[in-house]
Amino acid sequence: MRAGHRRPTSLWDLLHAAFHRPRSLAYRVVDVTVWVLIVVSVGLIVAQELLAAPLTKAAGVSAPGWRAVLSQIDHGILVFFAGELTLRVLTYRPPELTLFHRPPLGALAVHARARLRFLLQPMQLIDLLTILAVVPALRGLRALRLLRLLRTVRVFRYGNPFAGLVSAFEADRLLFVFAFSVLGVETIVGGVSLWLAERHVVGAQVTTLGEGIWWALVTLTTVGYGDYAPVGDVGRFIGGTLMIGGMVTLALFAGIVGHSLLNAVLSIREEQFRMSGYVNHIIVCGYERGSELLLKELETEIDLDQQRVVLFADHPRPNDVPPEFLWVQGDPAKESELDKIRLTHAGSVLIVGSRAKPPQQADAATILTLFTMRSYLRASEASQRRARPLHIVAEILDSENVAHARSAGADEVIESQRLGFAMLSHTVRYPGVGDLTGQVVASGDASFYVGQLPPDLEPGLTFGALSAQLGQRFDAVAIGLRDPATGAQRINPPHDSAVPDGAQIVYLAHQPTLEPPEDDG
Repeated sequence: MRAGHRRPTSLWDLLHAAFHRPRSLAYRVVDVTVWVLIVVSVGLIVAQELLAAPLTKAAGVSAPGWRAVLSQIDHGILVFFAGELTLRVLTYRPPELTLFHRPPLGALAVHARARLRFLLQPMQLIDLLTILAVVPALRGLRALRLLRLLRTVRVFRYGNPFAGLVSAFEADRLLFVFAFSVLGVETIVGGVSLWLAERHVVGAQVTTLGEGIWWALVTLTTVGYGDYAPVGDVGRFIGGTLMIGGMVTLALFAGIVGHSLLNAVLSIREEQFRMSGYVNHIIVCGYERGSELLLKELETEIDLDQQRVVLFADHPRPNDVPPEFLWVQGDPAKESELDKIRLTHAGSVLIVGSRAKPPQQADAATILTLFTMRSYLRASEASQRRARPLHIVAEILDSENVAHARSAGADEVIESQRLGFAMLSHTVRYPGVGDLTGQVVASGDASFYVGQLPPDLEPGLTFGALSAQLGQRFDAVAIGLRDPATGAQRINPPHDSAVPDGAQIVYLAHQPTLEPPEDDG
């Protein structure tokens, strides 16, 4: 039995499980109870403010009577929340005591400090502010109890970004302590200084220490209510200094908040893509800085308004990536990361080999990514419902790894280095062939395409007759044939060889003039 599911052995252990072990039955019972009471309490707030008059007329009860009943019920819910928070703090077990032996007084001090730190965590502070609504002047804080739902909310399928925000604040709590300390010191020093400078000035508006502190806080935060203002020269000098200090303090807070929330915001963006409706998109794995040519070629080949391209890599988005391309950060070699890019709904995947690693290491990463994707697809129910399988193209830098890539699940393997070297070698013997090959491979005057046989052609044509008709009718040059069942291709077959029924044509043309194969979308 896992630790999260072990049964409580005592009342104290049961209470600890109810508030600190999410997998336990007691925790789920408390969680559901809190959810129900939150919904009821919100309903009470609405009833008190909006439905009190109609209910009193219908039931024949006076408005004060209805409000008193609803208020007592709401007060009882607040008492329950207060007891729940108290028990949660009391049953918290400081991790220090599980690692170190402490004398009785030392252990007591650790208990006190640890529970205070636990109470000052963001989620516990929300609960504490909710309970303070029992004070009549703070009744507006009752609306904060809705934030308690963020503790277990399941609005997002793969994660809770609100938990990410809380974690970001907790991870950088020292930075926030420093920033609030600076703000506090500036407020106290500025408020006390103005009070001392203005308290004996004729016509002074700041006459008490409290008014000075309030003025300093309003000035530092650049709110500027205008209810208090210095009238003496010394007071105005203090005010000007505090205004400059306020700008610096705001910049400090902006930097800290921006640094803390960056990763949390990025995770929300990834969650947005998971929950999006993108279908038939193209995924490019392994994009690196400096590969702008790849993106330019994709822009030439693909209508980005009709089919989106997602770049998926384990580093932040480079500045050279155009905004038309979507970027998702993650590791394509981990199955847990593939949900981010909706792999089961993609049309094609390009796995680009790394130029920053030796060829063997780059190919090893490519092959591992292939194995991971195919394993993920086999285990996914959505992939089983696809009308056509996901087409994966892998770039291999070392020819010895081509067979491994095909075994790992690549539908096509591009040996980029071998192709480049072959063109260099071939053009030495046949000058100009390298330029011609480059023009054909790159998007430009003419390119290779695969299409269906025109339905109006006579059956039983030879390849020579087919080539002649394609040239006359479509201004295309037949290069070879492809078997749609196996994917096997015959380049430049004999002219007198018969064209099999259902064969696909590999041809050279300025544009795709023949209907594309059905499995190509």
